[in-house]
Amino acid sequence: MSRPSPWARARLALLLGGISAFGPLSIDMYLPAFPEIADGLDTGQAQVQLTLTAFMIGMAVGQAVVGPLSDTLGRRLPLLAGLTAYTMASLACAISPSVFTLVGLRFAQGVAAAAGVVIARAAVRDIFTGPAMARFFSMLMLVSGLAPILAPLIGAQVLRWTNWQGVFVVLAYFGVLLLIAATVCLRETLPPPKRRPANPRQIMRTYLRVATDRTFVAYATSIGFVTAAMFAYIAGSPFVLQELHGLSPQTYSLVFGANALGLMLFTQVNGILLRWLSPRVLLTVGLALSALAGAGVYTAVAMELELVYLLAALFLVVASLGIVSPNATALALADHGNRAGTASALLGVIQFLIGGLAAPLVGLGAERSATPMATVIAGMSAAGLIAFALLRPTRRRPGRYAAFRQADTIPFRPVGSPRGHV
Repeated sequence: MSRPSPWARARLALLLGGISAFGPLSIDMYLPAFPEIADGLDTGQAQVQLTLTAFMIGMAVGQAVVGPLSDTLGRRLPLLAGLTAYTMASLACAISPSVFTLVGLRFAQGVAAAAGVVIARAAVRDIFTGPAMARFFSMLMLVSGLAPILAPLIGAQVLRWTNWQGVFVVLAYFGVLLLIAATVCLRETLPPPKRRPANPRQIMRTYLRVATDRTFVAYATSIGFVTAAMFAYIAGSPFVLQELHGLSPQTYSLVFGANALGLMLFTQVNGILLRWLSPRVLLTVGLALSALAGAGVYTAVAMELELVYLLAALFLVVASLGIVSPNATALALADHGNRAGTASALLGVIQFLIGGLAAPLVGLGAERSATPMATVIAGMSAAGLIAFALLRPTRRRPGRYAAFRQADTIPFRPVGSPRGHV
């Protein structure tokens, strides 16, 4: 085994970060167009938000299928198929004649995009172990974190020159670029000796084994609720900030980008703190910060405070995910190295199912009110901390978290290795 050079790590993070950015790009780039989509398709806020829910449910379904497939076929083939399908679905979204057609196509786009998200996580687990895995997830979020910064800015600029359909054309171009990059640069990370047989019963047993691991469920549900709080912000903020507070699409995209920048900064701070603190300690801190920030959002809305207070609380809601996500992901996958694809899939399914259920709740209640968004954000943020406190094991089993007591051993196989390479 050998350690990858800093350049090899950076190159790998750039490629996997771009692949895992499908979700943020597909969600965030069209947010500034929500009001225009509602007008153009002659529909309401709740119906437009269903397109977001459909995409997230599609992501959940897609990850449930692609994860086990990648444990059987390897990471590369399912990824290339997903990138191809994503490009085609994006082009189809651009010519949707009605909002319900768009809802169906967004579901298909989500299923295809799931390949990038689940395989990027599984590939990291194939290559890294121990604290190095948590640090690399932080590095990965530095790259993928650019997506929520740039996506609404790109979307707002596209709207200046064309209509909302142009946003999906840009997403199709992104799919083509990543397809070319993955074909040329990404090698297989799961060698044939480590693949699992394509047996439906075995797949279901593997899912059952992961789903009944109390430790995995604790980490997965905690990150799921915190992610749902961010999805509630994503679903509600275009209408709350543009319709209620009068921000232009360009100003809204700047605010959204600033929050995403906070996510990146907190992610990198987390990577530094991992030198001295364990992922579990940092996860607890991140969950507590998320719960406090969610309470701040609700207070700002309920007391009708000035916009700056609402924006500050929203900033912390988003930024806290930069601490929660890498630590919860690394801890959840730590004990499932030989079934990383399935565990990664189930982790994503939980996140996007909870997020998909949270997003439409924002559209309930009064059309001209921020209270539904604030209530969902506060509730989901608190639920993340409560779920972790209630579900985490009271005692460590022998060998549990052994990966996080190891030195930073990185099972990296260079190009040309007989067991597969990156």
